[in-house]
Amino acid sequence: MMTAGFALFETAIGRCGIAWGERGVVGVQLPERSEGATRARLRRRFPDAPETPPPPAVMRAIAGIVALLEGEKRALADVALDMARVPAFERRVYEVARGIPPGATLTYGEIAARLGAPGEARAVGEALGQNPFPIVVPCHRVLAAGGKVGGFSANGGIATKLRLLSIEGARTSAAPTLFEDLPLVAAPRRRR
Repeated sequence: MMTAGFALFETAIGRCGIAWGERGVVGVQLPERSEGATRARLRRRFPDAPETPPPPAVMRAIAGIVALLEGEKRALADVALDMARVPAFERRVYEVARGIPPGATLTYGEIAARLGAPGEARAVGEALGQNPFPIVVPCHRVLAAGGKVGGFSANGGIATKLRLLSIEGARTSAAPTLFEDLPLVAAPRRRR
């Protein structure tokens, strides 16, 4: 049995975080603008979880996330998630999203159809926008109709989503070439 806690860990996209409880991982945090901001976000999300070394099951989850973000084809399906606080519809959406392999994508509409709820693409998008387990529940692999990128609620927004898809070798209609050099956070455009 695991006691609650959280930890930060280094990845190819920056310092991520993970939180866990007795029944598994309760949250994953993509990098914020700084390590302090990532830590603060985890503390707000999980105020009762101390920063502590992860137990073995969480260490395996971290190793899988790190490997995936280095370009290995890791599905992370073996990571135990505690979805006790996740509403039923969102849980179903996350289960379908977890079945999307690295390098592949589905659209919000395709997920809605797989759930037997055609026409609920917007609800699928809203559920994925609330995803407490990014990377493990690969919401970045879900696109808008026609292969368009759609939204992404993590720090860096669409630039982060494109970077994650690029690492995995996925293509979108917005990504005719790989974005290997795309920064995690898009730089502001300069006016000329």
